[in-house]
Amino acid sequence: MTHRCNPLYCIIPPHILRNVAERGNSNQKASAWRALSISDQIRGHRQALAPIAPLLMTPLIGAKGRSVYDAQQEDELPGKLVRNEGDLPTGDPAVDEAYDGAGATYDLFIEIFERNSIDDRGMRLISTVHFLKGYDNAFWNGQQMVYGDGDEDMPEQDRLWNRFTSSIDVIGHELTHGVTQFEANLAYRFQSGALNESMSDVFGSLVKQRTQNQTADRADWLIGEGLFTSNVNAAAIRSMKAPGSAYDDPVLGKDPQPAHMKDYKKLAFWEDNGGVHINSGIPNHAFYRVATELGGHAWEKAGMIWYVALRDRIRWNSGFQSAANHTFQVAGELFGPGSKEQQAVKNGWSQVGINIEAKAKKAAA
Repeated sequence: MTHRCNPLYCIIPPHILRNVAERGNSNQKASAWRALSISDQIRGHRQALAPIAPLLMTPLIGAKGRSVYDAQQEDELPGKLVRNEGDLPTGDPAVDEAYDGAGATYDLFIEIFERNSIDDRGMRLISTVHFLKGYDNAFWNGQQMVYGDGDEDMPEQDRLWNRFTSSIDVIGHELTHGVTQFEANLAYRFQSGALNESMSDVFGSLVKQRTQNQTADRADWLIGEGLFTSNVNAAAIRSMKAPGSAYDDPVLGKDPQPAHMKDYKKLAFWEDNGGVHINSGIPNHAFYRVATELGGHAWEKAGMIWYVALRDRIRWNSGFQSAANHTFQVAGELFGPGSKEQQAVKNGWSQVGINIEAKAKKAAA
């Protein structure tokens, strides 16, 4: 039996939850199965956002518009409004982290990439916290963010997950699914789906790096650092620097991400939509290589190249080769043909086993 988050874009991959459901103790198994089994219920509640749909699409002309709701451990969305744009902190960590993380993501996109919110039209950033009781995931459902509290109701020795607002790169990751939705709208399957996940990891990591003012060589390049409790042998959900090394735990299993095309996992569609959370390690590592070769703040050059490619070139069925060609071309347009930036893009993709095609080189010349 398998479970898919599409089109909910969950942060925790189904293979991790399946492993917990098979290997964990009774409390952990029950929690993992609950997280896996509610996806259909969540889809059924997407229409609950209809009353706030006009608010979502209200143009804000370059101003943040954040609203955080509390589901109060129920499943109705969006829940009770608890913090609006400009309101003081509430003292509830989940509420305030969701608010601050949405703001940091908004700031990255508007201040660096001149993008006015998720849809580039001032879309209000809606978040719901305290979704269900002991829900071990967070997701973007096409209209808003939703966060579970993890295992806070479990005995300390059984807990695997902290609250899902505690990792700012998770917030940036999920909101970037919205950016991709409004731009390339990458199909959520096989390589295009893995590229979709990778774009979210790239910009989620950039949100964290910019918040901490880290240069590429100082960043940890981890996605979901802090989500796991001390009971788990894990640094994060994924590592862009070293895919396959993020976790190795008796309950979770070992991180299966490849870093090179020679290790690409050929999976059936019913296995995580063809491995979208697994093979994303390849384009993730390509971006890491580009960013570290260029140095400095990764959002300034590597991030700009990836953003323009996502906005203007990459389309719904693009795969890794297409992404490599387009980022190479964009680097030439932004920084000049044969520039160090364009060479870094070529090198980065080559280091994960993808060479820029001759037609792309000719077009960028």
